[in-house]
Amino acid sequence: METNLGQLSSSSSTETVDLRNHSFEYNYFLYKDEELERNGNVLFMARFFIGITLACVMLVCGFGNLLFILALVKNKKQCSITNILIANLAVSDLLVAVVCCPFEMDYYVVREQSWAFGHVICSSVNYLRMVSLYVSTNALLAIAVDRYIVIVYPLEPRMMLRTACGVLLTIWLTSLFIAAPTAYFTTETAFDATFDSGGKIFCGQIWPANMALFYKSYSIFLLSIEFLIPVIIMSLCYIRICYELWFKDLPGVQTEQLRGRLHARRKAVLVLVAVLLAYIFCWSPFYGYAIIRDFYPALLLKERHAIEVYYIVECIAISNSIINTLFFMTVKDRKQIFLKVHYGGRKSSIERNTLQECKSYNPPTAV
Repeated sequence: METNLGQLSSSSSTETVDLRNHSFEYNYFLYKDEELERNGNVLFMARFFIGITLACVMLVCGFGNLLFILALVKNKKQCSITNILIANLAVSDLLVAVVCCPFEMDYYVVREQSWAFGHVICSSVNYLRMVSLYVSTNALLAIAVDRYIVIVYPLEPRMMLRTACGVLLTIWLTSLFIAAPTAYFTTETAFDATFDSGGKIFCGQIWPANMALFYKSYSIFLLSIEFLIPVIIMSLCYIRICYELWFKDLPGVQTEQLRGRLHARRKAVLVLVAVLLAYIFCWSPFYGYAIIRDFYPALLLKERHAIEVYYIVECIAISNSIINTLFFMTVKDRKQIFLKVHYGGRKSSIERNTLQECKSYNPPTAV
């Protein structure tokens, strides 16, 4: 349900209406019947893969993030600032998995790109999906900055719970505001082609032609504020953090407990770096496709498999939620396995004390 540049003309007896930012899904229904038949197999495979991806998001992100949130609520000791920020990511992905994905499954796979739930739900689903993306981006940025301050400046006061709540509120309010144009310009439109279109109804953003400059400016704004700048800041933060943890000599005597804490921090940072790399890998095609779509639409209009390319980009972007969930859940499980394997069964007093020290560590996801 993403958007693209295009032009829609009414019949010759009515006034021509130019609309910016059509989806190539719309252009798909303006193809000739024989072109649809020729590309049918490729399109079927594309729908199949996006269906599998959406199903995995609903299962993995739905159950996984719910379990992660419940675990944090149940175990107060794990409610560190970092885990609270990660829980914010989990809430965002959980909303998409529960609210958005079922409608998208029906739209993309079941009804083959036809909307059947009305304008309000169409606008709400598109809006929530973009809000979730921006919340995830800003939350990852907040986590990177928090880790940078804690590790590079260990003597500085750590972020307090009240401050963290303020950061979360700012993240959500900013994301809701930035995504507002999505809700405003999203609509459902019945296709009116010269041949039988099968009653397809498009659900997505449609911008008026007289707002082309605003639309392009908004597209560049999103690319800069919600992708390029956050990625640059996060990359610089983690480069400095890695230098501090791997290449800088630590003062004082290195006890077993200090080495354990260092190992936990390194593992946590590696997980966060992997999350950042996954974010870049999954969303780079999305933003790259958006730039081509919005500024060079002719390149995609000439492409026979433009719809299939769009589906592939969607699959890659959606899979980022699955990757994040698996990363954070795996790290949590590994810690429990470590405690069970090394300290399970009957324990001496020394072992119990050691176990208590180990439990006092911050969890790997909360350095």
